[in-house]
Amino acid sequence: MDDLTLVIPAKHEKESLPLVMRELLKYNLKIIIVLEESDYDTIASVSEFNCKILFQKNKGYGDALIQGINSVETEFFCIFNADGSFKPSELKFMYNLSKKENYDLVFGSRYEKNSSSDDDTIITYVGNKIFSFIGKLFFSLPITDILYTYVLGKTVKTNKLNLLYKDFCLCVELPIKASKNKMSLISSPANERKRLGGKKKVNAFKDGLKILIAMIMLRLK
Repeated sequence: MDDLTLVIPAKHEKESLPLVMRELLKYNLKIIIVLEESDYDTIASVSEFNCKILFQKNKGYGDALIQGINSVETEFFCIFNADGSFKPSELKFMYNLSKKENYDLVFGSRYEKNSSSDDDTIITYVGNKIFSFIGKLFFSLPITDILYTYVLGKTVKTNKLNLLYKDFCLCVELPIKASKNKMSLISSPANERKRLGGKKKVNAFKDGLKILIAMIMLRLK
């Protein structure tokens, strides 16, 4: 997978990121870590690893991903969490769906057969189901987990989508704009683990409302 680059947004992830990087050592791929220049502890925690550090120019999860994906030079990219919740062993299957079966974007899903989540609460589970249903109803999205950003796909096509959201709303902007641009999407079974360290950065109610508003705006465009 030497034509694959992982884009890892890593805000205050000094506890978990080194563990994630050690897990990835056995994979032949490239890694871009996106964080704020002032996040000295996280930067220091990965000093021994072979990766590219990209300093975030602005703020926000979506902004980090946009900047990271725009910097990818390989044919394929993958959004990969710094908290240890994504399983690297699932990369190969997702990669083959994109490279060999020619899907433009592959979305990891915790709700496919043989999938699971050790992090979902009742609130996040219901919210994810509702947003995924809205995505299917109003945008004909063929994916079953719209808010899970374990996403692998083709770099050039994705960079043409003109992604704009700087926060967690990018989670829904990406598949919606991809679908509108006739890109081929598919879900891939994923098993979410509990995060290894640090604090969860998503507020279920506050960010959920923002995401709902974003989906309404994307529907009206």
